[in-house]
Amino acid sequence: MPIIQAEGLTKTYRVFQKKDGLWGAFQGLYRREYKEVKAVDDVSFTIEPGEMVAFLGPNGAGKTTTLKILSGLIYPTAGKAEVLGFTPWQRLDAYRRRFALVMGQKNQLWWDLPASDSFQLHREIYSIPEAQFNQTLTELTELLGVEKLTRQAVRELSLGERMKMELIAALLHQPQLLLLDEPTIGLDVVAQVAIQKCLRDYHSSRGVTMLLTSHYMRDIEALCSRVLVITHGKLVYDGPLQGITERFGNDKVVKLRFAETAPEDSELTIYGEVTRREGPSVDLKVSRHEVARMLGSVLDNYAVDDVSVVDPPLEQVIARVFEEGKAAHDAV
Repeated sequence: MPIIQAEGLTKTYRVFQKKDGLWGAFQGLYRREYKEVKAVDDVSFTIEPGEMVAFLGPNGAGKTTTLKILSGLIYPTAGKAEVLGFTPWQRLDAYRRRFALVMGQKNQLWWDLPASDSFQLHREIYSIPEAQFNQTLTELTELLGVEKLTRQAVRELSLGERMKMELIAALLHQPQLLLLDEPTIGLDVVAQVAIQKCLRDYHSSRGVTMLLTSHYMRDIEALCSRVLVITHGKLVYDGPLQGITERFGNDKVVKLRFAETAPEDSELTIYGEVTRREGPSVDLKVSRHEVARMLGSVLDNYAVDDVSVVDPPLEQVIARVFEEGKAAHDAV
């Protein structure tokens, strides 16, 4: 049975349109004009137990709105969803005990109290047996390396340390589903890697299902093999992470190291777009369908010591997906 099954989820907001100028503001007192904005537009997908799935999209695409619907924080305008066998927006206590939502820009811990006090509050809220609570807390603090920080006031912790504490609080009741909205936002590389390792190790040991949103492709590549891509409220891709490159990456990067001085850009533009130049090495962006022909011509005309063909960085491919989604939306 799927952990998450969403069918036709739609969320529409009615937004007040303020007119320009003083006269427009005065008119707004008597005759208000509104427009409808679809934050989520007919989104359907299924997530199986134990999957780690990335939910990608530009700002305002509808990612957080979808997570809020799945967690029961807001009601959808249309569509239906079943999560862990429950309808989320019914907000049944039995459902709320089986999932956790972590939002990188929201705090669930008391700011002026030590994290350990908030953990004890969570133990009471979720009625966690003391032995289980102590075992889980010890496991998580050791996993994240924060054993000595739990008695320190949350406001005195660094951003990375606070996020580790937030993650511990979310996992204390051993949820079956973990919804993560930008869990590493604003963190340095070291803290990001620590959070990634914790999530990966916890998933490996507990098999928890995770749905993750992030703007950091390192998070996605480190944790998820499947990706959902949403733009302007519509789901435009659901499949393997590498499939994004195959579907939307129309170009390849050909890396050449010439035996002598690299030719000038003007000589190489007939083969592709020069994207990097360093000494005798040059990177060319070439249509994937032209790579074989291009390489044959280059090797016929120049002495080349080394050559490799790679996919463009995933960030560039994702950005292209977002741009295509915006163009399609603007054309409607």
